[in-house]
Amino acid sequence: MSYTLYDNPTSPYCRKVKMVMHHFGMTDVALVPAAGNAAAPGTMPMSVNPLGKIPCLQRDDGPALYDSRVICAYLNDLHRGDLYGTGAQTWDIMTLEATADGILDAALTIVYEARVRPPEMIYEPWTSGQADKINRALDALEARWIAMLQGPLNLGQIAVGSALGYLDLRGPVGEWRTDCPHLSAWFAEFAQTEMMLATPPN
Repeated sequence: MSYTLYDNPTSPYCRKVKMVMHHFGMTDVALVPAAGNAAAPGTMPMSVNPLGKIPCLQRDDGPALYDSRVICAYLNDLHRGDLYGTGAQTWDIMTLEATADGILDAALTIVYEARVRPPEMIYEPWTSGQADKINRALDALEARWIAMLQGPLNLGQIAVGSALGYLDLRGPVGEWRTDCPHLSAWFAEFAQTEMMLATPPN
C-alpha cells in the first residue's frame, strides 16, 4: 500500500495528519506540495478532491480521502490505534478535536480575510466575531479539557497541539497564554514531543 498526501507545511490541518502519521511510524508517505484558495486554486488537488482542499490523502487501493478528521480516523483504524479511546470517552475526544478544529476554522477565516480581501472590503465585526470564537474555545480548553489533555495521547491532544501551534504562527488573537496558564503549561510540554518537532510549520 502506498500513500500520497497533498500537503502544505503551514497548514495546521495537514500538520495534524502528519502528526498522526508520525505516531504510527508512516515514514514513506509521499508529500506533494499544494497551495491556493477558492479565489486562486493554484496547485490545490481539485482532480482528486472536488472541494480543492488539503489535506488530501491519495491511496492506491481506492479514492482519495479528504478532511483532516476523516484522514486521521482512517489512519487510526488502519493501524488499529487507540487515539479515539473507547466507549463514552470517544465522544469526549471527538468533541475536543472539534473544538480545536473550530479554533482553526476561525483563525483561518481571519487570516484569509486579510490575505484575500482588499483592505477596504474587510468587515471588522466579522473578524472580531471569529476572534471571539477562538477566545471562548481557549477558555473552554482551560476550564474543561486540561485533564484529558494531560492523559494518554489521543486525537484531541494532537488537534489542540496543531491549533495552538497555528495561533503562534499567525497570531490572529495575539498573546493567549496569560489567560490560560494551565493550557499554556500543557502546550509548552506538548510542543517538545517528537511529533510536533517533526512537523514544523515552515
